[in-house]
Amino acid sequence: MQKIEYDVVIIGAGAAGLFCAARLGQAGQSVLVLDNGKKIGRKILMAGGGFCNFTNLDVTPQYYLSQNPHFVKSALARYTQWDFISLVSEHGIAYHEKELGQLFCDHSSQQIVDLLLKECQKGQVEIQLRQQVDAVERLENADDSKVRFRLQSNGNDLLCHHLVIATGGLSMPALGATAFGYKLAEQFGLKVVAPRASLVPFTWREQDKVYAQLAGVSLAVNVAAQSGKQFHNQMLFTHRGLSGPAMLQISNYWQPNQTLTIDLLPEQQIGDYLQQLRQTSPKMQLKTALGRILPKRLVELWLELKLFDDQAIAQLSKLRLQQLEQLIHRWQFDPNGTEGYRTAEVTMGGVDTAAISSKTMQAHDIPGLYFIGEVLDVTGWLGGYNFQWAWSSAYVCAEAIAA
Repeated sequence: MQKIEYDVVIIGAGAAGLFCAARLGQAGQSVLVLDNGKKIGRKILMAGGGFCNFTNLDVTPQYYLSQNPHFVKSALARYTQWDFISLVSEHGIAYHEKELGQLFCDHSSQQIVDLLLKECQKGQVEIQLRQQVDAVERLENADDSKVRFRLQSNGNDLLCHHLVIATGGLSMPALGATAFGYKLAEQFGLKVVAPRASLVPFTWREQDKVYAQLAGVSLAVNVAAQSGKQFHNQMLFTHRGLSGPAMLQISNYWQPNQTLTIDLLPEQQIGDYLQQLRQTSPKMQLKTALGRILPKRLVELWLELKLFDDQAIAQLSKLRLQQLEQLIHRWQFDPNGTEGYRTAEVTMGGVDTAAISSKTMQAHDIPGLYFIGEVLDVTGWLGGYNFQWAWSSAYVCAEAIAA
């Protein structure tokens, strides 16, 4: 068994771990990154449909959820979206704004992984893949004050002064996600806020499975949770339930057994539209009128389900109109649940930030132990915010260690 000593060992070769390693290596620290996967940056490669939504033009603390909403402020202020955009430009990566300030690579997510790898190489960072970390031990009375932790990984003893946990959450287990970071926090007496799937599609209840035949249909909606939080964006019908950006966003604010209220026509009022047609085309059939402003397949399904009767617009009663307004502007959706970690973009909850310094990411009571990125109880909205948290938290951690 060989013993190897490093200034810093980082567990996790994702966005936060690699960026932190690159900064530390370039600051002259000896750095080892360990990861259980076959390749680095697996979630980066999957992100943004393979184009990686690496940050957002508008990053402020309001776009993050945490039991301590103030926790993100320091890191986000010290390493901003403009800092990372500048690094992307430095590497000659072309990018574009898609919507709502979201920035994507023009060509491929691989470019962000390559950027991180080049930055790590500049700092002579050592990366070891397919590593199984079996034990982490804090050395209370080490002879050498520089050694604080001993790790066992693939049968090797590793020693380090600083240990950084960048293992992410539980989302996308197929990419190697595990509860390692949470278990390690608990081993050292730190609390973990119960994790749950976040930015995740919803599933149908039995009575709503008839809507599965609309899979592939999408439309712009307003969706509101019972808390009053609402989002305006695209919604997508799938075989399993409802997805699309609007539903992923609201999933962070939904609680089991709560109803979501969906406005399927947020840009206009169905009452005003039909009233106008009464004047101009009173003989037009309701199905035709609805098919002009809503997906035709949805309208046809409603007709099959007898949620409205096809009749001339001139014959619409006040009661029928009220029923249509309820159906279109206040559609009540009761999710069976979510698709869970299998398809969740990120994990909500994580290592309780009360135990962590917001300026350094170091555990208050355990000198030399740091947590960065998604493993912490910090969850950003959809739109590049979680990547920005990875960059910002990694940056302040590296600055603290290299100081």
